[in-house]
Amino acid sequence: MKKIAVGIISALVGGAMLVAGGGAASAQAKRASTVEIRDISPNPVVVGGDEETTAYFKVGASSDVQKITLSVQPEGARTLRAKDVQELQNWRFSVPFNANDPAGKWKATAAAFDKDGKQVASDTSYFSVEVKQGKADTRIVRFSADPDRVRKGRTIHFSGRLQTNDDGWEGVRGEKVNIYYQANGSSGWKWVAASNTRWGGKFDAQTRAWKSGQFKAVFDGNDELSGSESRTDYVKVYRHWW
Repeated sequence: MKKIAVGIISALVGGAMLVAGGGAASAQAKRASTVEIRDISPNPVVVGGDEETTAYFKVGASSDVQKITLSVQPEGARTLRAKDVQELQNWRFSVPFNANDPAGKWKATAAAFDKDGKQVASDTSYFSVEVKQGKADTRIVRFSADPDRVRKGRTIHFSGRLQTNDDGWEGVRGEKVNIYYQANGSSGWKWVAASNTRWGGKFDAQTRAWKSGQFKAVFDGNDELSGSESRTDYVKVYRHWW
């Protein structure tokens, strides 16, 4: 009878210990420190020219975390100087980027610390940096208005080439070039013709001759190419045959 009683008591005690142990493990799991990078904006970070683009990082953490630090670096590369990270309110951080930063995949790492300064958790997230290249230089060469002497009402022909500097000057195809005219005695320029460039950047256009003056070709540029204009070329217009 005593053996039965002892067995029952042992079972009850063991069960209580199991329950207590499970509760302790559960409480310990609840107390585990956490940190998470919740948002990176904008993503990708687009920079270009002389301007800076600021990226904002929002981090969340469990209530026992007293301090969070954030670091960013290009993936698979070493930086000579750490990026400047400014801590804002409510676990938010800002990081400025410019055209000198490497383009591609970047890594952000958040580290969490307790009240004793011990690191208790960390989280990693990835984002992209895109660097816009500056516009390429262009030039208009071999511009000519022919003939240089023409009877009024006859045709003046224009020709030239549009080129861009891409490790050396080469022709630009499929771009619009405008022809402008400034008559003798006038201070303004008037549009008279236009042409799209062909292979090698060649273009040609024509207009009627009315009064002596000078002509030039102008390329307005686009998102990738800078604008440019040619030298001027003078045409003498006369009324009668000499």
